[in-house]
Formats: sequence, C-alpha cells, structure tokens
Amino acid sequence: MSSSTDSTLTPSPTAQRISALHDAAYRIRRHALDMGEVQGQGYIGQALGVADILAVAYKDVLNYRPEEPDWAERDRFLLSIGHYAIALYAALAEAGILDVEELSTYGSDDSRLPMSGMASYTPGMEISGGSLGHGLGVAAGMALGLRHQGSRARVYNLLSDGELDEGSTWEAALACAHHGLDNVTALVDVNALQADGPTTGVLRTEPVTDKWEAFGWHAVRVDGNDIGALLTSFDAVRAHRGSPSVLVCDTRIGRGVPLLETREKAHFMRVEEHEWQLARDQLAENHRDRKESHA
Repeated sequence: MSSSTDSTLTPSPTAQRISALHDAAYRIRRHALDMGEVQGQGYIGQALGVADILAVAYKDVLNYRPEEPDWAERDRFLLSIGHYAIALYAALAEAGILDVEELSTYGSDDSRLPMSGMASYTPGMEISGGSLGHGLGVAAGMALGLRHQGSRARVYNLLSDGELDEGSTWEAALACAHHGLDNVTALVDVNALQADGPTTGVLRTEPVTDKWEAFGWHAVRVDGNDIGALLTSFDAVRAHRGSPSVLVCDTRIGRGVPLLETREKAHFMRVEEHEWQLARDQLAENHRDRKESHA
C-alpha cells in the first residue's frame, strides 16, 4: 500500500472513525427495517432514532468479546426500555454477538428475539425490560458489585425520556451519586414522544440536564444523531471521575427515513406493505448524503 504525507489524500483518524460509524449506524437502521417488515409494525421509529448512539456504543466505546457474551470483564449495556429491543438486536448483530440471519426470526414463536427484550432469551441482553424505571437501579447494583470486585468494567444504561417520569429512576440517580459511581453512564434518548403523546404534554421533564446535575451527576447534552458529537461526548464522560455521568441525547423519531420521520402516530408504527422498500431506498439515499457531507 502506498503512503503519502499529503493530508488531503490521507483521511485523519477522526474522519475514518466517523465514516466507519456512519456505516455501522446505517446497517443497524437497515436491520431494524428488515425486522420490522417481518411483523409489519413495531417500534421502528425509536430504533431509527437511536441507531447512531448504538453504533458509537458498540463499535467504539464498549469493551466486550462477541464470541463470549458473558465475559466477566465486559462492559454492561442495560436496555431498560424493553420495547427498544428491535434496535438492540440490530446493534448486537452489528457487534457480532448475534448472527444477522437470526434477525429474520424477530418476534416469531420460539425465537430468541422477542419483541420486548428478555435477558433469559438473548445473548448480549443484560436485563429484561418492559415496565419502565428499573434499569438505573439495576445499573447501580451492578456498578457497586463491579467496584467491590475491583473490576474496571463500566455499566451503561439506555433510558428514554419517558422513563424519567418514573420516581424509581430518580431514586437510583440519587444512589449512584451518593456512592460516587463513576463507572455508571446513563444514556437518555430524548425523542420527545411517549405512548400517550408528546412528552411535554404527558409530564414535562425539562430542564432535564439541570435536574441530573442537581442530583449530583456529570451531565452532557448532545445531538444524538450527530456521530461526531457523540464521539466527543462519550470520550468526555469516560474521562470523568468522581461521579456518575449522563449523556442527554436529543434524537429524531424515524431518523434517516423521511417517510417515517413525519408519521403522526410514531410511538408504535404500522407500516404498509408497499412502504418498506421505499423506506429502505430513502435510508440508503440519506446515508449517502450524510457520508458525503462529512467527507
């Protein structure tokens, strides 16, 4: 392979890093669409929205062994929002923990990939989700246990902005701060939509960053659909010591597929049979545009 000192010919490591993660996020979104088509409906909008976060987490941040999902020194990624399982399955396939071929069984009888995440079924699924508000409490317990063991493993918990409606989340936030669990990072997907409607109309949580800081957390707010900004933010929280950290990630439901970004009822989407290929075409076009804009 030829080399050159001309920086215009050799992409910087940062540019290469971002480009590779754009590709990973595209594949996660594509997997989610393919799984959604199996059922004809589902939590597609959320999966498209958090794909960039999951790509950065699984391809750049987390320490794990794909061939050994229960490796003791792995970082733990807790999905307390169990209905986002379709997104995590796509990320686990991208990470090599699941076979891509298995994704076609999503939501089917006897599948290891139920529509709501269950730790007893799926390699790489650390906890069972469903009723919201439990993930951060489990993360606190895991982090305490890891610290007592002298482990350097970290615990990440993906929550939704709707999960901030739960008092148990804030009890766990207090506990993490009280114990100085700087091996805990919360990731809050702020897509501004819940089952009952816009978050602002269900239970207003803003100013959410100030609230986390008041609870003793190191809080960073970031565009959750900007991979470069996510990389910078993840790097910052990994370097932070002395208190738990939270990334408050603003995302867009259906990100990357204009057809689905504008759906009026987007919490649980029903997609017509003829729309799935159109969605994939739009996703591919959007991916090309994003890559070119960051080239």
